[in-house]
Amino acid sequence: MDLYLVRHAPAFPKDPDRWRHDSKRPLTPEGEEEFRLAARGLARMVPRADVILSSPARRAWRTAEILAELDSWPAPEPLSVVAASRRRASPEKATLALEDYADAKYVAVVGHKPRLQELAAYLLTGEGDGTKIDFRKGSVMCIRFDGAPAPGTGKLRWLLTPKALRFLAGQHFS
Repeated sequence: MDLYLVRHAPAFPKDPDRWRHDSKRPLTPEGEEEFRLAARGLARMVPRADVILSSPARRAWRTAEILAELDSWPAPEPLSVVAASRRRASPEKATLALEDYADAKYVAVVGHKPRLQELAAYLLTGEGDGTKIDFRKGSVMCIRFDGAPAPGTGKLRWLLTPKALRFLAGQHFS
């Protein structure tokens, strides 16, 4: 399995006056536009996905919907264990949830900081704090597994920033 961890695109800053619940905070129009271009670059490296799992938070879900606009990428499915809240599931529980997709070859998971970094570290090293990963908004990481995802068994294939993905799409922004 190739697992693509996708951090949601740039969103508006936290503002309880505008969004009482942080899960309702949307992407900025610029963040949405830039990620749409980044997604086109991603599609050059990853032409299809079998499943897109996403945090149900608005900014992550919209990022997943943009991925689903790509040819051969499916509509997103909710995966609450990668949501933003600290009360959400641990990397162990997220890994268990991924076992349901062990037969898939290409799985994308869209989520938030710090959950995605913790999940990546757990899958690569066996510990949620096993390595520090600078995972910018709109970045995508590919971790490969010989079988089902399990702690410490993943092999990092690549980590691309949104700027690198836009470069692959032929759209250059500073």
